[in-house]
Amino acid sequence: MTEQPKKVAIVTGASGGIGAAVALRLAGEGFTVVANYAGRSTEADKTVAAITAQGGKAISVSADVADPTSVAALFARTKEAFGRCDVVVHCAGIMPLSPITEGDVALFDKVIAVNLRGSFLILAAAAKEVAEGGRIIAFSSSVLAKSFPGYGAYIASKAGVEGLVHVLANELRGRNITVNAVAPGPVATPLFLNGKTQAQIDELAKVPPLERLGQPSDIADVVSFIAGAQGGWINSQVLRSNGGFA
Repeated sequence: MTEQPKKVAIVTGASGGIGAAVALRLAGEGFTVVANYAGRSTEADKTVAAITAQGGKAISVSADVADPTSVAALFARTKEAFGRCDVVVHCAGIMPLSPITEGDVALFDKVIAVNLRGSFLILAAAAKEVAEGGRIIAFSSSVLAKSFPGYGAYIASKAGVEGLVHVLANELRGRNITVNAVAPGPVATPLFLNGKTQAQIDELAKVPPLERLGQPSDIADVVSFIAGAQGGWINSQVLRSNGGFA
């Protein structure tokens, strides 16, 4: 009997936090992983090393998700190395905060470029390259429901991501490819913790009825379900993994 090739997953933002947890989880479930990173090559290499240590197969590939040429190169490198792409999990994102009243256009443009333009480019490339029966998973945020001061640019970018997910799911009709988003609540990662006081962190941790911050593994659980065989009937959805935060 001919051995079936391993399925291949691209995970963006895999140099740490949720992205690294997702990469490790998918590798543990048999996926070959392409761990994308932007600037933290050492951390991405640690993710690859951890996957290899547990018996998996992975490579790290640098790519700026906001740059079309760079995104195209990421997918080309994946095909060159492994010949296929079955799952794309787009975890890469930034969350600098500033009140709308400050009118910080440079910050707004940066957030939109990485979070929304980046999602558009990754989703567009995934739509062309993911094999039939594959999965495309983007990341939104449960903070959309809270409208916290200072989160204007971030919320605008993630609201756009949710719109892209629903449209792309319809555009891929007939190809047996699902398109979904995961929307975490507060998760104990550098992206969330940076710039917050301990008092702010403690306060946010008490908001969910479960009264704790999420862990990257909590989010990897959801991604694993959507990417796996049992997630095939989940399509055009935003799964709010947040402990009841919103």
